[in-house]
Amino acid sequence: MNDIENIIRQISIWAIPVLFAITVHEVAHGWMAWKRGDPTAMLMGRLTLNPLKHIDPFGTILLPAMLLLFHSPFLFGYAKPVPVNFAGLRDPKRDMVLVAIAGPAANLIMAIFWTMVLWLGVQLAATAPYFAEPMRLMGQAGILINGVLILFNLIPIPPLDGGRVAVGLLPRDASNALSRVEPYGFIILIVLLFTGILWTVLGPAFTWFQGFFFRLGGLA
Repeated sequence: MNDIENIIRQISIWAIPVLFAITVHEVAHGWMAWKRGDPTAMLMGRLTLNPLKHIDPFGTILLPAMLLLFHSPFLFGYAKPVPVNFAGLRDPKRDMVLVAIAGPAANLIMAIFWTMVLWLGVQLAATAPYFAEPMRLMGQAGILINGVLILFNLIPIPPLDGGRVAVGLLPRDASNALSRVEPYGFIILIVLLFTGILWTVLGPAFTWFQGFFFRLGGLA
């Protein structure tokens, strides 16, 4: 029973930060595409903060739940990608970079928001512990999930955001070569994940990110 109660407690802490981290990430992509000339996501009703419009049954619900269940050292999830017609952008090569970087930038803003929630929870610990504890825990969760999404998505492998940024910035020959990796991108990432290479590479950066924002939030 204690294990079940702990899982329910963890889900209640992580649910809102995870849902909004991936939702805001996708909305940011669609919003930037709309501003740069492609209204596809807007016309399909995907420029909304309603999580139901963005939920992917596996990536948004099952994957994070399994990671919690198996006590993964980090939590990860994803939403349905917003549709972007890169050919419809005013300057496809340049605007692809802006559309791609909008997602991690939105997660950085979310990390700052959850740092403020964490700080408030720390400040209220002595006077209002009933409210302070969930604020502190959700603030920490929000920092962690947004940190993971920022660092993971900045990996320069298409179709991740970092890969699209690299395709947009590299010279033509290198850009074309990297873009041909996209059909195999997720296979590469899965191999890196299950061999532990991914965490070895991202771990130090994630540890720094977590420590920096936790300190800003008032945790020693």
